[in-house]
Amino acid sequence: MKISHTHPPATRRSLPRALFALLAILCAFLTPAHAQTSGNTIISNQASAVYTDSAANNYSTVSNTVTVTVANVSGLRILPDNAVNPAVVPGDTNAFFLFTVTNTGNFADQVRFLASGQSLNLTGPGVITAAVIDMDASNTITAGDVNVFTNGADVLHALAQNASATVVVRVTINAAASAGDTVQVFLGDAATGAAQGYDNQAPDNPATPSAREVRTVSTTSVNGVREARGDIRVTVQNDAQLRAVLTVPAGPVALGGNINYSMQVCNDGNRPASSMTLGAFTGVYVVMPVPVDTVLSASNTFPAGTLYTTSALSTAPEAAVWTNTAPGSLSTVTRVAFNAGASLAASTCSASFALIVTITTADATTPIYAVVDAFASNTIGTVLNDQSDSPGAEVTNRGDRNANFDEPRFGLDPVDTGKGVRQPTLLQQVGSVLIGPAGQPAATGPGNSNNTDFTNRSVTTGIAGIPPCAGPVVPGCSTNASGFIVFTNTVRNTGNSTDTFTLTAPSVPAGFTVGVSTNAAGPFTTISGGGSFALAPLARNTDVNVYVRVSAPAGRQILTGFDSIIQAASANTPASTNRTIDRLYTGFVRLDKTVSVVDADGNPSATIPGATIVYQITYTNIMTAPDAGSNSSALTATNLVITEDGSAGGNNWATYTTQVTTPMPSISTAGGTVTDGAGNPVISTTNVLKGNVPSLAPGETGTFQFRRLIN
Repeated sequence: MKISHTHPPATRRSLPRALFALLAILCAFLTPAHAQTSGNTIISNQASAVYTDSAANNYSTVSNTVTVTVANVSGLRILPDNAVNPAVVPGDTNAFFLFTVTNTGNFADQVRFLASGQSLNLTGPGVITAAVIDMDASNTITAGDVNVFTNGADVLHALAQNASATVVVRVTINAAASAGDTVQVFLGDAATGAAQGYDNQAPDNPATPSAREVRTVSTTSVNGVREARGDIRVTVQNDAQLRAVLTVPAGPVALGGNINYSMQVCNDGNRPASSMTLGAFTGVYVVMPVPVDTVLSASNTFPAGTLYTTSALSTAPEAAVWTNTAPGSLSTVTRVAFNAGASLAASTCSASFALIVTITTADATTPIYAVVDAFASNTIGTVLNDQSDSPGAEVTNRGDRNANFDEPRFGLDPVDTGKGVRQPTLLQQVGSVLIGPAGQPAATGPGNSNNTDFTNRSVTTGIAGIPPCAGPVVPGCSTNASGFIVFTNTVRNTGNSTDTFTLTAPSVPAGFTVGVSTNAAGPFTTISGGGSFALAPLARNTDVNVYVRVSAPAGRQILTGFDSIIQAASANTPASTNRTIDRLYTGFVRLDKTVSVVDADGNPSATIPGATIVYQITYTNIMTAPDAGSNSSALTATNLVITEDGSAGGNNWATYTTQVTTPMPSISTAGGTVTDGAGNPVISTTNVLKGNVPSLAPGETGTFQFRRLIN
């Protein structure tokens, strides 16, 4: 018998065909050119046939019915991709970006927007302020929209097959953004599928959404969840930018004569300038105050729409009372406003406006100064102002709102305000200066002199373990390392004008180096040995801190103050100087110990068993104490702890003596205490004592005494 093997090979060949067919179906569903059959659609198929027999009888028949259920296929698209919106301007608070999110799958699904706006991202000089699913097709943000920016949890938005939702994103453009900057908003973060517009992509992590992701929700589809991305960018352009132009005759003009001015406003921005309000009137305005020492000339012929005010120049133009009727007395007019129209197009200038004034002063020494302001609103509703000063200078505010700039002072202020070229009347400049401790330039020292005020500070290096000198300075009582202190001194300009001050060090201890900086960390300029340091110009009645580094070499006597004199001199009046003393101490608490031996009655005794040794340490803050109210500066020692250890170093009194507790050890400073080494009360077995002094002011002294019985 021959066994047939026909069926098993045929079965094996059918498997790849089935897989191929499934892939082909998925590709067909995912191809946008073809309408997708809805998921779960049942496709039914039954065959029929007709036939005849030899007698020409007709027959019909049908097969059994087979069904195929269409699988769910997920799909997601976000548009636009790399689209360009119209340009925005700095400070724009309502830049809207609209995205269309479409369910391109073949069944109803949900789209997940992550909590707290994490599905959104922005690059460039801007910030997202709101984002919603637009529920009323208004393409803007209204009360009934679904929040996807400050949402506390993920938003799952249902979309029918082929249905779309509009996501509206509102952005504020930074006020400091520059023309040409790009702001780009992203909805979703798909990183693959550039050729498909980053749509309908498999997510990086199928189980967990990544930051910035927008994805479908259903997991029943054959291709799983899908993600997509859209992005829109805008370019920042300049808003309206005003430039006031004032043309002034050079002169000279005779006293009693007329000065003819010409002025206009230009918009140098990329957007039109629109009206602002002066009183009850609106327009783009050029405003000129009537210069000091002049009045409006009766020969002026002003165009229709010109406004007048008699409000004082100390009143901002926007707050002044305006009228379109010239007052009967022209001498009362303080400002004139010319209306350049309801708007001013980008990159254009208004017509020129003429104004004539008559000189009223009898003094030709001081020039006549003029100023003109331009006012308008930009496209985001901000009132712009620019000002130009005589003679003929142009200064552009570039969109900042700074009404009235310099008007209350124009023609009267000798200082160049930086808003144009001014010709000041010079005054005699008298220099005067003070220098003193930090924050106290007017401090005084001995003799109530502001040339002897001082700042006392101490080094911490090179002084540890070194006893005070009993006589001449020797290596055993001098510093064993160099050290430095950075002093803070304050300089005050007490003259009548801006001045430059030079710092020098007329007197410095031998071997010391003194440097100055306006930065506490340096670098320091050496002023000892003939050097100097010039401060930046300092306005009158203002202070500046300077930092003085005084460096001391090793080998200087311990517990000693070393004076460095710092001098400030005026450039306006070089003979005007002031001095302060920066005093460096090599430690500032001195310990002096004395010893005596007494008998039981307190009388002097030989050093024999049974006698009592009386130890006394005198502690002193050696710093010079400032006079009351002088504001000179010195250091107070705090938390001073004096330790007497009977077994430390070369001490051996713990071995041969016993602590006397009547009388108990004493500290003479108020609030001071004596304890053992562990902070406990002193008892007869105590061999370590600590004298605790809370505070020791400059010049203050105290004693620490205890007694030991010789064994």
